Amino acid sequence: MSHLNKILENAQRNGTAIGHFNISDWILLKAVFASAQELKVPVIVGASEGERAFLGVAQVAALVKSLRDEQGFPIFLNADHTHSLDSAIAAAKAGFDSVVYDLSALPFEENVKQTRQAIEALKSINPMILVEGEIGNIGTGSEIHESLPDRSKELSTPEEARQFVEATGVDVLAPAVGNSHGMLQAMVEGNVKKRLNLERIQEIKRASKSFLTLHGGSGTEDSDLQRAIAVGINIVHINTELRVAWRSGLEEALAQKPQEIVPYKLLPLAEESVKQVVLARLRLFNQQ
Repeated sequence: MSHLNKILENAQRNGTAIGHFNISDWILLKAVFASAQELKVPVIVGASEGERAFLGVAQVAALVKSLRDEQGFPIFLNADHTHSLDSAIAAAKAGFDSVVYDLSALPFEENVKQTRQAIEALKSINPMILVEGEIGNIGTGSEIHESLPDRSKELSTPEEARQFVEATGVDVLAPAVGNSHGMLQAMVEGNVKKRLNLERIQEIKRASKSFLTLHGGSGTEDSDLQRAIAVGINIVHINTELRVAWRSGLEEALAQKPQEIVPYKLLPLAEESVKQVVLARLRLFNQQ
């Protein structure tokens, strides 16, 4: 089994990206894993602090490890948007493959200082763990929002990216490049799409010479995602789209079987709904 760093190197060389999909229950994990297996591509599943609190840090790590060990398949686990060192350390000790140490809300210098300290602590637990740092503002919450602010004037700069990577030693960088967490209802319906600043992605890639993650990928124009990967994005995060699909599938199951009370007779429709979203995204991310 290749290490996640090697998987990222291969993706960068091939002009593809690794799909990162957040999970908060077994149904989502099953759907993501089945989709990646069907397409024979590596995948990352992510669990934020809230998702880890619900699933259990050790429990989700054990689930992903069991899938990887049983099937010999490249599925990796990321501690998404981790805001405290204690939480990051708990994930590292549980066996997570990577941690997003997100202190982007802090002033830049404080972000640098604390991220560097976290990397030292996490690498002392597991030298192979990948640590991602974040700069810029892309908002919070993978939900359906009433409005999304214009992020075009809050972009990370190439110089910030270079300074941050050099000063912290992060393995992966998550910049603000026009992306934003969450979606609008119009995005769910397909009437509106997020757009990315592709030129800025390219500039940041050249300056930082780092692996790059695109957070808040849900609802983004497909062509922008393809071009973003072509100019330097290595990991694309999708969360809200999966949550919408999960609920849609469950509502369909309840409508079809209003008297049914057996979970395993209802939940397969939710799983299939999520799977179709994951398959579509993985196909897009792995076009060469």
